[in-house]
Order: sequence, then structure tokens, then C-alpha cells
Amino acid sequence: MKDAFGTPQSLLVLGGTSEIALATARRLIARRTRTVWLAGRPSPALESAAEELRALGADVRTAAFDALDPGSHETVLGKVFAEGDIDLVLLAFGVLGDQAHDERDPAAAVRVAQTNYTGAVSAGLLCAQALQAQGHGSLVVLSSVAAERARRANFIYGSSKAGLDAFAQGLGDALYGTGVHVMVVRPGFVRSRMTAGLPRAPLATTPEAVAAAVEAGLRRRAETVWVPGALRVVMSALRHAPRPLFRRLPV
Repeated sequence: MKDAFGTPQSLLVLGGTSEIALATARRLIARRTRTVWLAGRPSPALESAAEELRALGADVRTAAFDALDPGSHETVLGKVFAEGDIDLVLLAFGVLGDQAHDERDPAAAVRVAQTNYTGAVSAGLLCAQALQAQGHGSLVVLSSVAAERARRANFIYGSSKAGLDAFAQGLGDALYGTGVHVMVVRPGFVRSRMTAGLPRAPLATTPEAVAAAVEAGLRRRAETVWVPGALRVVMSALRHAPRPLFRRLPV
């Protein structure tokens, strides 16, 4: 259960090597979170992340999780929740893909969609059921401003995030009143390994800034969080721009 200050005592990260997720975990551990599950594909990076968090004082466990294998999700997540209540699930896995390459290789484009959307639907529903069964908890879903309107430069990634975003909002409505809180986080361009080598975008942010926004959103039980906050206005304008104009914008 959350402590008297509203800090989750236990955290499950789906996408255990995500820079945003790990920055969030570090902040929460500093605030009293003591049990952390890092779920992801077994790798040296996953073990290194676990060791880093253990050094901060948390009891950290790992679980083998593959977004592209939804048939295994029920077993994997069932084992995690069987170990005890989870106060916070952070759904943080996803891939950017390579737009130019993926347009020429439909199978690669499908992998982006399956990772970012299909895998998230499977894991999200299973975690929601488990949280509802225990009667409390939060599910934080990392979406993207790319979900707001598909752009020529990254419509494969953007469309997968649009599906994820709509799913998470609907799931939040379905769980309203059950004691389970769903929060959608929409960061802009995040300077991280995933975006290394890409031109820096306006209003770029960092994993640490997103983590701070996640923590603040949890405290006020927000349903949608933009990082940085100015993107709410920017994306509203872009979403409503006439299509002929939108096509000419350098976005």
C-alpha cells in the first residue's frame, strides 16, 4: 500500500531498461519505495539496472518479459502479483523504429506496432485486472506527443502511440471508481538512447524531467500529464490545424 505521504511502496516496471522508467524508479526509491520489479528481456542491461537500484536501498527483482510474446504475459505477470500487492505499474516499453526503413519493410513496421500497441494492450489489461483484484494501485502508461497527430516523418511510430494513448484513456474510464488510477504521460522529444543521433526538437526534455512529472502527477492523481507542460497548447494547435497547412509545417 502507499505510505502516509502517498508514495507507492512497490513498483512494477514493464520495460525494465527504459531510461524514463529507471529515472522514475530512482526518484520513488528516494521517497520510500522499497520493492521494485524490473520486467524485460533478460540481458546484461536489465541486470545492471537492477544492481543500480539495489545500491539505492531497494529490494529489486527481475522478471523475463517480452512485449512481442503476449501469450506469456499472463504467466509472467501472474507470478509478479502473486508475490504481493503492487502499488504502481509503469508501462514503459516501446520502440521508435526507423520510419524510412520501416516504410520499405512492412514486417518491421508491424513489429513497431506490435511492441508499442498490441503488447501494451495485453500487458495493460492483465495489470489492470490484477490491480482491480487487489482494490488499489496506479497504472502509468508512457505515451507520446506523437500520438496526438500522425506526422509524415514518423507516422508508423505515431500511429502505434495513438492506439496506445486511446486504449489507456479508455481503460482509465473503465476503471474509474474501482480504486485503480490510470495516468497517461505524453512526453515530447526525450534526449535518450532511443533518440541518439536524431536532430534535437523544440521543447526537448530529459528522462529525469519526465520522471519528476510522473511523480507530481501521481501525487495529484492526474489522468494526463504533458512533459513539458507547454506541449499541451502546442499540440492542441497542431491537432486542429487544417490538413493542407499541417502538411507544409516543418514538424
